[in-house]
Amino acid sequence: MKVATWNVNSIRSRLDHTRQWLQSNPVDVLCLQETKVVDEDFPTPAFEELGYIPYVYGQKSYNGVALISRQPMAAVQRGFSSVLGADRVGNLDDQKRVIAGRYGDVYIVNLYVPNGNAVGSDKYAYKLSWLDCLRDYLAALLEQHPRLNVCGDFNIAPEDKDIYNADDKTNHIMASPAEREALQKVLAVGLADGFRKFTDEGGHFSWWDYRAGSFRRNLGWRIDHHYLSAPLYDRATACTIDIEPRRWDKPSDHTPVILEF
Repeated sequence: MKVATWNVNSIRSRLDHTRQWLQSNPVDVLCLQETKVVDEDFPTPAFEELGYIPYVYGQKSYNGVALISRQPMAAVQRGFSSVLGADRVGNLDDQKRVIAGRYGDVYIVNLYVPNGNAVGSDKYAYKLSWLDCLRDYLAALLEQHPRLNVCGDFNIAPEDKDIYNADDKTNHIMASPAEREALQKVLAVGLADGFRKFTDEGGHFSWWDYRAGSFRRNLGWRIDHHYLSAPLYDRATACTIDIEPRRWDKPSDHTPVILEF
């Protein structure tokens, strides 16, 4: 079984790229983030032509997540409220960032974590609040689904080695102590980094800024992750980053990360 995560930065702008990649890499489930399209306008037929079934949760121009599956998925849920209820979640589901479903015996959670904009900003406070809710959400899910694969664009580099140059990044968004601490609290519910099971060294990235020739110079960050519950961590056989799509014309600034069981 193969599960991939990819922030495509607009599915309609990157539809040809996504289809091309799927045809060369026929994963079982492709988890997309930043689809930027309302559900009724998602290009479902383009994936059905390839034998895939899309499950979508989107909004106009911003955010949005989707599960692109080779087989029908069960127990598909959208948003935090489907598990925690509206009173706990408040307005956090106004932005469409969470979709989950079961494929075989694996429950897959696809996330687009808020960026946070800048340390100390209102959007930064929102990000920390969102991560706090994510912790409660995943803790509740684990009680129902012990084989959990939580993946997506986390907008956090867990360690300094996940950044091309960690100097002076203490107050940088995606690397601040509060963000990293919030992520560790999320993982403390019983999840481990699938990529780090197989690769310990730094220099492996999944996102490169469009500016300053960042990809050509490999000035990247590893912010797209697969986190696994203990039963799945034991079953994982590989986790790789495919940088090829970042070389294509007008690419997403992210590239796919593939987990194999």
